[in-house]
This record gives sequence, structure tokens and C-alpha cells, in this order.
Amino acid sequence: MTPAGLAAARGLEPADVVFSGGEVFNPFACAWERTDVAVSGGRIVGLGDYEGKREYDLTGTYVVPGLIDAHVHIESSLLAPAEYARLVLRCGTTTVIADPHEIANVCGAPGIEYMLAEGAQTPLDILVMLPSCVPATPFDLGGARLAAADLARFRGREGVVGLAEVMNVPGVLAGDGDLRAKMDLFPVIDGHAPLLSGKDLNAYIYAGVQSDHECTALAEAREKLLRGMYVMIREGSTEQNLADLLPLVDACTAPRCCFATDDRHVDMLAGKGHIDDCIRRAVACGLEVELALRMATLSAAERFGLHDRGALAPGRLADFCIVDDPDRFRVLRTFKRGIEVADAGYRPPACPAAPLHARVPAPRDIRIAGRGEARVIGIVPGQIVTRDLRCPVDAADIPDTDRDILKAVVTDRYRGGGSGIGLVHGLGLREGALAGSVSHDSHNIVAVGVGDADIVRAIGEVVRLGGGLAAVLGDEVTALPLECAGLMSALPYDEVARSLAALEEHARRLGAVENPFMYLSFLALTVIPATRVTERGVFDVTAFKDVPLFSE
Repeated sequence: MTPAGLAAARGLEPADVVFSGGEVFNPFACAWERTDVAVSGGRIVGLGDYEGKREYDLTGTYVVPGLIDAHVHIESSLLAPAEYARLVLRCGTTTVIADPHEIANVCGAPGIEYMLAEGAQTPLDILVMLPSCVPATPFDLGGARLAAADLARFRGREGVVGLAEVMNVPGVLAGDGDLRAKMDLFPVIDGHAPLLSGKDLNAYIYAGVQSDHECTALAEAREKLLRGMYVMIREGSTEQNLADLLPLVDACTAPRCCFATDDRHVDMLAGKGHIDDCIRRAVACGLEVELALRMATLSAAERFGLHDRGALAPGRLADFCIVDDPDRFRVLRTFKRGIEVADAGYRPPACPAAPLHARVPAPRDIRIAGRGEARVIGIVPGQIVTRDLRCPVDAADIPDTDRDILKAVVTDRYRGGGSGIGLVHGLGLREGALAGSVSHDSHNIVAVGVGDADIVRAIGEVVRLGGGLAAVLGDEVTALPLECAGLMSALPYDEVARSLAALEEHARRLGAVENPFMYLSFLALTVIPATRVTERGVFDVTAFKDVPLFSE
């Protein structure tokens, strides 16, 4: 509060600017109000009849509080933070709650510092939840380990709001000491508990976890909400849960539900949008637009205790977007602290140094032997959970394109170690290979292919680039370099979107399903059921241990 702002709120002095004539969405009542909005010093001083030093006539438009993404990994967009911000600000997003655990798994605490520093250079508010599980599990070995003491030095830093998704569910349930120490650092704690239910869910919540974004079924989401969790309804490139979970939302539950994109590639952001896309999809599924807007604004703000945003009310930030029609929800303009966001243009990002010391395997290094019932990772369309398939396999018959059973290889990125081998069903490749250095959460190099020579060539291309994505068929190579930690491109977002489109077109010619590189990136994620592959080999998430490729 300032004396000038107080005088403007009382109408004794003109406000800096008055936005007049628009239909203003009020998330407290889920209703529209035709009123003027007065702003001074970047904050709203009042609604009603005010004079301003400047005026914006918004007649015929709708004014909505700035949209909030409740959980996102900016790195998954393949964009550096400033370019990510340029893109999502166009979509009406003014705040994102970001978990930088991708870059933290690669670079450690300097990766978090990088995201905080880069985020401070953009009008978008990038608020950080500190990564709780680096590495994701005690079995994983990426580029760093972060203990409670490493996170403690970020406590109280501007832009840090809590502890990000606690993925080590067994550690929580067992009372792991270091994990408990991390949770004791922050009052705001996000969860990550796919399929967790019953008494173990009770214990997980009892330990202090408050939210979850991993629900894939309505019954799962309902149980978690009834036990007191905030439910983040997720719609990413391959985590498409919105339609299944939306029946959870009604006038009573909307305050406990919000939207999250989690992992959304640049092509989806550029082509379909961000939280604005979630709103449009929710309305298309039958949700009242006012409830969708409540989830996208005040619900997300309240979940994180952000009482300075989420609504257009006295004392709150003047963050809002202008749309032509609520149901269509096409964002015309975005305002941050009362100032229209202008595209400042591309600014080359700093790129943190990141280890990439992989030893490219020879074809003989990735051969498999044996026959019998094999564990096969079954990709589930539109999800990141996988199925634990048991298929009769003779190693001599792999690749088996008729049954779509292909070899998956994960190569140690950091220490020049070996490669783990598994089998995957559902990527659809009929020739060639795909590889990438984006491989949640340790971000070793992951590849899937029809022939060993192409798999090796694809891994070699990623190493040659110093990190990136590649599609290979013989001598034909399409690639996208990811100069920033092997996770993000240093290019403008429109160029990255075009390059990714070319890469995915190459993958489609090889027979791949839609969004193959996002599916590829999750093959090694050891905290999502059911079966994964790491640089060690096959990992059973349910049993929480490494297992042999062929069942014993």
C-alpha cells in the first residue's frame, strides 16, 4: 500500500490508468460485472466509477484475470525461459509455477540459479517450486544430487514459493530422513503420486503433501480431492487427462481444482496455446466457462497462497487478459501490472554448461540374447503411464515390426558408462531410429529404433550436437540441437517450432505415432508406473527395483 494508491482508491486523486467498459470476470462469485478497473502503481486500487490520468476503452470485450499454470516444467517446452515467456504471455498467461527439476537433474543447484536469473528477465512471473527429488529415486544417477542443505539456501529467495512434486513416494511412506528434512523447509508442498490410493494415500497426505497433478482416472482424482488434496488437471503433449477428470469439477470443487500443462512442447504451445487452450477444451467438454476461468485464475493463486493475484480486486496485481468472447476464449491482449505486454523480441539466452560425456555404443554393445516371456514397455496413447506387457520374444526376431516391439536403449550421458536395453511397444516405427537427450528425469540419452546401426547413429548424432533430438534413417538425419543443458534450444520459439515440426515429420515418415519425442522422453522415468528402461536396464516401478528383460 502507498499513500498515492490509497488516495486513488478513495477517489481523491486520479488513478494512473482506468480500464473502462469491459465485462470483468469476478472469480469470487464466478460471475461477470460490467465495471471500470482503476490501476495505480501496477496494482488495482478499485472497481467502479474512477478517473484516470489515462483511459483504455474496452467496450465490447471481456476482461479476465491473468491465467496461471499451476505446474509446469519450462524445459519440456524445449525453449529457454525468456522464449517460453514470450510465447505464453501471448496466450494470456501471466504467472507460471515452474519446477526446474529437469535442469536441476542435469546441472544441480546452478541449474536452479539459471532458471531464476533467466526468469527475472521477463514480464512473465516464473515462480519456482524447488525440486524435491534430484535424482528422482535413489537408484537413478544423473548429473547431480540435491540434499536438504542444498535446497535450504534457496529458502526465502524472491520467486521461490515451495517444494515441488515429491516423487519418491516410497521414501515418504518410509520416513526417509533427507526427504523429511526437505519437506520441513517449506509450508507449500506439491505431490506426485500416480495411482496412489487407500491407506498409503492417507499416509502420503499426512506427511504434508497437499496437491497432485498425476491423476489419470476420475475415481483417483475424486479420492485425492476428498482426502483434502488440490487436484491439478493436466493437459500436456502426451499427458492428456482433462477430458477424463473434468467431471470432478463443480461449483463446490472448483476452488480445489486448477489447470496444469506439466510437459507441453513448443509446437503445441504455438499451435494450440497454453492455459487458454485448457479453458477452451474444458468448455468444449461441457464445463461452464465461469468454472473453467475460476480454475485458471483464483483457484491456482489460492493453492499457492498468492493473494496478490488471481482476481481483479483492490490491492491485487493488475494482471489480466482481454478476450473477445468467453466461450471462444481468443486472447486479444495481455496486461502485466497494468501495462500491455509488448513482444520485446528475441534475446539470445545464456546457456549453462552441462555435462555430456556419453560413450556412443557399438552395435555389439546393444545386442540382446535369449528367448521367452519378455517385459515390454507398453505405451498408452495420451498418457505417460505405461503398461507392463509380457510378450513371448525371441531376441533374434527383434525388431518385430509386425507386433511393434522395438529395442529401447538408454546410454549414460554423464560418465561414459554403458547402455541399458529394454523393449517398447507403441511407438510405431517401421524403419530408422529416434534419439534424444531429453529423458526424464535423469536425462541420459534415450533411443528407440528398428535396426542397431540406426540406433547407434541416432545416439551419435545427439552426442555430436552436445545434446538434442534426432531422427535417423541411414545417412538421412534430421536434428534439433538443444544447446541449453541438452534440454532447451537457444533459438527463437518460432524457429524451434519449425525445427520440431520438421523432426516430427521425419519421424512420421518412419512410421512413428504423434508426439514421438515426448513419449520417448518418458521411457526412462522411474517414478511413473509401470515399466521403464534406464542405463542399467529394465526397471519395475511397482516393485521399485531393476528387473531382468526376460521374466525369470
